[in-house]
Amino acid sequence: MNPAGFIIHSAIHGARHDAKCVLHTHTASGVAVSTQRAGLLPISQHSISVLASLGYHDFEGPALRDDEKPRLVADLGDKSSLILRNHGLLTVGETVAEAFVNMYYLETSCAIQVRAQSGGGELISVPKEVIDDSYARMQSADRPGGTRGGLVWPGLLRRLDRIDSSFRN
Repeated sequence: MNPAGFIIHSAIHGARHDAKCVLHTHTASGVAVSTQRAGLLPISQHSISVLASLGYHDFEGPALRDDEKPRLVADLGDKSSLILRNHGLLTVGETVAEAFVNMYYLETSCAIQVRAQSGGGELISVPKEVIDDSYARMQSADRPGGTRGGLVWPGLLRRLDRIDSSFRN
């Protein structure tokens, strides 16, 4: 068992009974954005789908102490995504599909941001009014069957089946 993984995941599962799936990653783009004071910037359509349900948790060193759990849970609150500063990304969902799609949009938003910043030009932020209006529309468009990911998850599974269906065993 990974002790740090257990601290993080058990904290969320213990407090958020709707979070039946918790994903946590340490990707290069996710960690890069987690080190930026401004966090995730409103610069892409992908980031719009994340920002309204995104929290931040300050780095306290490797997650090896039980006393970090309440702060982790409080920082996630009722949100679906969390950037762990100087550490990585975390998403939750009522289903694997929902948690995965939340992570896909968060990770892709981070990758877009890192690439946009590396170009050196001035970044264009999406206005708050557009973010607020677009988030609500995007959430309802991606919820066939009641959970986020209902639209894209079946297609992702079909693609995976074509590549290697052994994951079903």
